[in-house]
Amino acid sequence: MTIHRKRLGRQGEDAAASYLEKNGYSLLCRNYSCRLGEIDIVAMDRDVLVFVEVRSRSSEEYGLAQESVRGRKKHKLRQLAWQYLKAEGKTDSSCRFDVIALLFNREGRVKRLEHIEDAF
Repeated sequence: MTIHRKRLGRQGEDAAASYLEKNGYSLLCRNYSCRLGEIDIVAMDRDVLVFVEVRSRSSEEYGLAQESVRGRKKHKLRQLAWQYLKAEGKTDSSCRFDVIALLFNREGRVKRLEHIEDAF
């Protein structure tokens, strides 16, 4: 992964975390990692545990950011979420998967942020 893509990803995660907090979510964890991979953000929306996948783009030349969350990625996120639930002793929790898709302009500012609740 190039430095530009890493920076864009980090910037997207920061913007998503800020957006969620401003909208009443409680952030529990950022960049939860285990042997299977990483979940960008884990948060609470009232009494629902939310696993958030953040996707950032600097252009729409190759499609919308949210379109990049496909079958294989969804499967992996479900596995990661189960690992998180087991590790935290929250296997009885009500949960959902959200996607936050961001488009940045040339100056590196958020041009568009789309929050897709219960994305899959």
